[in-house]
Amino acid sequence: MIGGAGRWGWALLVGVIVAGCGGARGPAGAPIPDRPIDLAGHCRFTEEDGFREDARLRVTGNRVDELSWQLWVGQRGGCRFDLADFRQVRSRPSIELIERDGGACRLMIWQEPRRVTLAHAHCERRCTPGIYDEAWPVMFEPRTGGCATR
Repeated sequence: MIGGAGRWGWALLVGVIVAGCGGARGPAGAPIPDRPIDLAGHCRFTEEDGFREDARLRVTGNRVDELSWQLWVGQRGGCRFDLADFRQVRSRPSIELIERDGGACRLMIWQEPRRVTLAHAHCERRCTPGIYDEAWPVMFEPRTGGCATR
């Protein structure tokens, strides 16, 4: 799983993607490749520091069919994301969903060779106050749908 230091790297990557102009960007600012995403994923784990998550994601031909993601930061609280609260607005080169109620929260899904990443941006109100900066992306292994390792 992604430990504390590894999660910081992913948080930085998500920040770069969200802040980037002209489309989705991957590591080192390179554009995210336009890869078809097909996934039936379920990632559930708990880390030594108490961070845990339970995420289900089903994507067919870059269309999100199921999304249920809950994460907890130790005993301090957590965040929750459900597909019913979002609508998909982009499918290529990465998937993007926005809140149905007009809020600023965005969910982004992209595929790299060894993982499919589900990340969030501007979603503080979906989390317990004070924990949002520790709410990291979840990564799925594309072949099995389980949790991806580094």
